[in-house]
Amino acid sequence: MANELARNLINAGVHFGHAASRWNPKMKPYIYTKRGVIHIIDVKETLKGIIIAKKLLAQIVASGKDVVFVGTKRQAQKSVKAAAEQTGMHFITTRWLGGTLTNFSTINSRIKRLEELEKMNEDGSIEAESKKRASTLKRELRKISANLGGIRNMNRVPGAIVVVDVKKEHLAVYEAKKMGVPTIGIIDTDSNPDCIDVAIPANDDSLKGIDLIVGQMIEAIQAGKTMARVNASAADGEKRPKARRRSLARASEDAQETEATPAAAETTPEAETTAAPVEPTPEA
Repeated sequence: MANELARNLINAGVHFGHAASRWNPKMKPYIYTKRGVIHIIDVKETLKGIIIAKKLLAQIVASGKDVVFVGTKRQAQKSVKAAAEQTGMHFITTRWLGGTLTNFSTINSRIKRLEELEKMNEDGSIEAESKKRASTLKRELRKISANLGGIRNMNRVPGAIVVVDVKKEHLAVYEAKKMGVPTIGIIDTDSNPDCIDVAIPANDDSLKGIDLIVGQMIEAIQAGKTMARVNASAADGEKRPKARRRSLARASEDAQETEATPAAAETTPEAETTAAPVEPTPEA
């Protein structure tokens, strides 16, 4: 499985880093060699990062927490949105608004404003306004929907964020670190791995590479959801009331007695028919 994934990663071009002149020296442990002016990323380190990230995500989702996918660059938007929709998680693909995590109450108020504007648009209230006012409200609706539509159902701080291009999404990484939220990131050779909790060294401009790595995160989230369901079923079994357990045990005993009673009744006639006959008294 790992060998197949490694081949797919190489075919997707995840091992091609940036020009050596743009590298961050802290990425040295993740670089295999230099080919011409391009740094080559060690695919073994990419695999290691994916495995660690999958274990972390599965544990977080199994505990009942949510995940936010962040990818505002053009190459990542489609994969990030598809991953969030497929797993029922949240996403940001246009712009990370300052305070999304550190000032969540304000972001939540903007989400309520989005719902209000959508309701006005549906019942025709916007069209009833003046032309200028209606244009302003529609523009506000489009803007809020683009920025916050992917996290409109996020009612609490997430359990983790998955970032494509750590350097570009530095604000998201900073806020997550400040709030104690674990971060998982696809990181290229021009970025600082110290700012991320789980680094997945890879080419963050490769469409196929991003799609492949994000697909692995989808598998981890689905595995975490399965673990959550199993844990919930086990917890329900342990929480069954003792009275209910006693009643079940009593019912089982009654059933056993009922099964035994007919068997005893069937042997009675046979006992009567097989009884020893009485010898006649000799005549005097």
